[in-house]
Amino acid sequence: VIALNEVEDEPLLSRALILVFVAIAITVVVYGAVALIVKMDDIGLRLALRDSPRSQRFGHALVAAMPRLLAAISLIGTLAMLWVGGHILLASLDELGLHAPYDLVHELEHAVHDAVGSWVGSLLGWVVNTVASAVVGLLVGAVAVVVMHVLPFGKREKSEGHEPAQH
Repeated sequence: VIALNEVEDEPLLSRALILVFVAIAITVVVYGAVALIVKMDDIGLRLALRDSPRSQRFGHALVAAMPRLLAAISLIGTLAMLWVGGHILLASLDELGLHAPYDLVHELEHAVHDAVGSWVGSLLGWVVNTVASAVVGLLVGAVAVVVMHVLPFGKREKSEGHEPAQH
């Protein structure tokens, strides 16, 4: 969507070629990173079994780092989804005519930027916008959790065999 927005004024063929290139590049980068993460402990194990003490130390370090890496990815991914989801909700509400939430976030962002000034104010303004978007994402997510897990909507009775009861 970001790439499409950047090339919307280009001719159709140029847009198509640029978007195909971006799609392939993003796919290679994302799946390449995932493949490296998935294989990191295998690579570490292989290195740990080599004769070289340096390779063994590095291999053991890779294997030992996996739980911390996966925990960090989980936390960063969760925070990113809250931020992005909240921002999408704010921007969508604004486009649908409910301007107050989006305007409030932008007013806070500009107030921080104007109070501090320079690039530090810009950075802090971005942080305010990001945190506000994440809070919106968290609140909407919390409501979704309540609806899905606390309220009786969509819950099915289960028999002793853990299969849905016939109604």
